[in-house]
Amino acid sequence: MTYRAPVRDLAFTLQAVAGIDRLAATGAFPDYDAELMGAVLEAAGQFSEEVLEPLNRVGDRHGATCVDGNVATAPGFADAYRQFAAGGWTGLSAPAHAGGQQLPKALELAAYETVHSANMAFGLCPMLSLAAIEALEAFGTKAQKATYLTRLVSGEWTGAMVLTEPQAGSDLGALTATATPNSDGSYSLTGQKIFITWGDHDATDNIVHMVLARLPDAPPGPKGISLFLASKYLVSPDGSLGARNAFRPVSVEHKLGIHGSPTCVMAYEGATAELVGRPNEGLSHMFVMMNAARLAVGVEGVAIAERAFQHALAYARERVQGRSVWTGAAAPIVDHPDVRRTLSVMKAKIAAARAICLSTGVAADLARHAPDETERKFWKGREDLFTPIAKAWSTDVGVEVASMGVQVHGGMGFIEETGAAQYYRDARIAPIYEGTNGIQAMDLVGRKLSQDGGEAARALIADMKVTLTELPRLYVGKPVERMANAIEAVEDATLWLLDAKADPARAADVLAAADAYLKLVGDVAGGWMLARGALWARAELDAGQGDPGWLEGKIALYEVYAANVLGHVSSRLAAVGQGGALLERMTVEVLAG
Repeated sequence: MTYRAPVRDLAFTLQAVAGIDRLAATGAFPDYDAELMGAVLEAAGQFSEEVLEPLNRVGDRHGATCVDGNVATAPGFADAYRQFAAGGWTGLSAPAHAGGQQLPKALELAAYETVHSANMAFGLCPMLSLAAIEALEAFGTKAQKATYLTRLVSGEWTGAMVLTEPQAGSDLGALTATATPNSDGSYSLTGQKIFITWGDHDATDNIVHMVLARLPDAPPGPKGISLFLASKYLVSPDGSLGARNAFRPVSVEHKLGIHGSPTCVMAYEGATAELVGRPNEGLSHMFVMMNAARLAVGVEGVAIAERAFQHALAYARERVQGRSVWTGAAAPIVDHPDVRRTLSVMKAKIAAARAICLSTGVAADLARHAPDETERKFWKGREDLFTPIAKAWSTDVGVEVASMGVQVHGGMGFIEETGAAQYYRDARIAPIYEGTNGIQAMDLVGRKLSQDGGEAARALIADMKVTLTELPRLYVGKPVERMANAIEAVEDATLWLLDAKADPARAADVLAAADAYLKLVGDVAGGWMLARGALWARAELDAGQGDPGWLEGKIALYEVYAANVLGHVSSRLAAVGQGGALLERMTVEVLAG
């Protein structure tokens, strides 16, 4: 039951659904073409299969340990990371001036899906480095870029995102860590942080912490937060490492899953730090990291779902039990309709989530590099709208598909030795990471939906309607009707929310609708993207190109999704309109009674 990177599915999604070929015309990626895309995906898949996947169970069983203020990673992890860095995988989308390969972010996301599938605990380490690279590229000084950015891009050092405190989780305005100015222009950083992923480890010589803290004269709340850089070892002007900085891991958390990823409690005890960006604007600066990480965590959801699906399919093909309803002969359980249905829905949801995440990546690339301002504005709206959906909807799919994978195994899925349980345990963190999925839903309806007066949402609905007009080329009856009903539900819910947001007295109605609205748009956007893929597959078949059986599978996949997901949009729409008054009646006394 070894992992096989879905290279063909990734390439198909990038080209047929996400539209990565649009990026070539921007001129921002001079080395990119379809041939290079294929080579990158093949190489990423090979590394993930051969180096990372064999360490997945090792990391789960051994975990990371903290002794005397130093973290040791699970056996094999440090060497695997050094191979990963030597392969250039930390610099795929980084700018050429910093030593990166300047390839599309969407391609990097696709390559990293294979990393997270093979070993999610490992993948979290370079994922956070990528987020730190984006923040330093956006806000770092020339000196910071020369000293830290190039070494993060090369993978020589890794990055960590340091936000949470015991009393300040999602409410970052409550954090109390302080940074006091020193006479030499540096800062003295003091405070405790928790849940710091890969906050300490033995895979590299140095770790760059991007830390939120307050200046002494900072105003209270979120407007008084600044962003600082603190290096595990002090860095000399020539780039060499000096003494150990004054911060250390106190412990590593004992978690439900991702045991191979050291989640640290960090103590900063007058650590030397540098200001990144402007004082008291650290939260907006950190959101560059957070948005990068949110999309990457969405890809984690896709990745762990893919791994759980492959594991379940392999078991279903091997486990002989009962007789096939189609042949009458003794058969593996994949020949039982309910198991076949479960596996089909798993595959369809994975394909939809993958398409949403990679389309968000292409939108982000175009938002930065499209040739004119109007086009950049359009794609920025699509990126903003899709980012909370990509994070939340895809990570929910990760948990759901991993759970379904356990179910396919039956009782054996509940036994650790089969491996199915690990994917379920590992998947469960992703809906919590980088702002819980409820916060993503609040962000979608509270900011992203109305920041442009609803224009991005209307543009998305218009694009869906164009695809709807093309569907009768492929399907008749229910597959078309369900898409039409689904688009109508999104349009109705969007207009209802925009109207509710215009009335301050209906704030509770908007927040009560948030989760259902995000799931509704995710469900329908996923179906829309599968429909686009099916239309592409039909065109390839008509042209006599490609693998007929594989392309026919793409056409059937949309039908599975339409029946099992789009058929339920009415319940999502009903939940959108439930209203805040209903939840207000569900008092603590009612809940406890």
